[in-house]
Amino acid sequence: MQKDLKTADDSAPPPNGTAFAEKASVFSHDYLKCSLFVAGPEKPEGHFTQKFYSTLASASTLLEDFLDYHGAKNNKNCYFFRELTAAMRHIGLASNFQRHISNRLLHYDLPDSADFQNDGEAALDFLNHCLRQMAPVVLQEALRLGIRLPEDRFSISDFPSLQTAGQLDYDIDDENRDQQKQHIVKIASEFLDILKNFDQIKFYERYSPPEMLSLVPDKINEVEIRRFEMLVHNLQSAFDTYVIHGGFRFGNRKLKQLRGFFSVVFHLLQMVGRLLHFYERHLYEAGYKNTYKKVQEQMAALIDPGKLLDCTINYGLYYVCHFLVLGKEHARMILNENIERSLIRVGVPQKLGFHARPSLLVAKIVQHYGGQVELVVGEDRFDASSVLDIQWAGGKIQKENVKEVVFEGDSRTLMDIEILAGVNYGEDMMGKGIPLPKGLKYLK
Repeated sequence: MQKDLKTADDSAPPPNGTAFAEKASVFSHDYLKCSLFVAGPEKPEGHFTQKFYSTLASASTLLEDFLDYHGAKNNKNCYFFRELTAAMRHIGLASNFQRHISNRLLHYDLPDSADFQNDGEAALDFLNHCLRQMAPVVLQEALRLGIRLPEDRFSISDFPSLQTAGQLDYDIDDENRDQQKQHIVKIASEFLDILKNFDQIKFYERYSPPEMLSLVPDKINEVEIRRFEMLVHNLQSAFDTYVIHGGFRFGNRKLKQLRGFFSVVFHLLQMVGRLLHFYERHLYEAGYKNTYKKVQEQMAALIDPGKLLDCTINYGLYYVCHFLVLGKEHARMILNENIERSLIRVGVPQKLGFHARPSLLVAKIVQHYGGQVELVVGEDRFDASSVLDIQWAGGKIQKENVKEVVFEGDSRTLMDIEILAGVNYGEDMMGKGIPLPKGLKYLK
């Protein structure tokens, strides 16, 4: 195939000058070797390993930087080649994240992962198909621009998988490492907080094609996904620094499962972010000039925008939501096992008792921290994270003319409830709201 491609336009002069074509041949060398590997007759799909994807990503990044430096974004002759390079880079990176998930899935120890594994393989098949569609076109465009194709090509042996016959000895034991409870509590709380913030884009059923088109980019877009990606990445980094340093094989299984939730969500968000970037930047119709629109149509002929969105939303983002929800109870269990517990005795809201506003503010404080807190009235206990439960307690308090109640549970939460009680739960004697202390501004 390499020989055929070389003879196709052998007599055509380099359209952008010999100096540019010569330099481009140097900077595109490994990228074109990857393209030759993908387009080759060996059908190397089973050898699209992390090593291959990493090689493709680094080589295409180098070439894209070279092309952008020379103004390829604003050059009719080179713009399509530049877009192909960007597409190979982003699809390659997204594929690498998915391959990483597949390689590590067993170690994540996640529940309900069989369908996820099968859907992940289908997603990777689609992304590999995109690479195979683009590779021959990349080679043709290179020849048209007078860029030399490499004399040699990668072989299957250049891209082995990560797996070997065995593992290294596990001889650094982190089982007894000082796992400070305050770090575990903080990380579990932040995971629950991310889940609350994610509510705006969380979904449980897959979207139809028209629904996906209406969501991207207005509601779901690269910027939003990157924001959550960074939050989860920070969480995983804090976990590895302060809780568990050494891997997944042994140790506290509950904690390592929690990290599994962080990891799979993080890598899925990485993949979704790359694919959304590619869709929004290279396939989404944004009213560009004719040249850009023509190239956009050429790209859409190689990569079906609808299938790309389906892979991005109905696979990637769907399972982000799935594992965030599954991880919620796990994080809450770990949180309640590690929180410092105490109790406080405070007065009830004067005049009107635990009606809507005081009940809501108390519940919001409990939900903010995520730990378990109970409102104790006599022998009865009520869930202080539930507005309804607090109002039920309010009925008993009013009926029995109780003046003081006890809150038991997460000491962080109790400190703020005590502050709230000190300002009559945010109300004056007429039941109207009053400004809250500075430390409770998050209740707004």
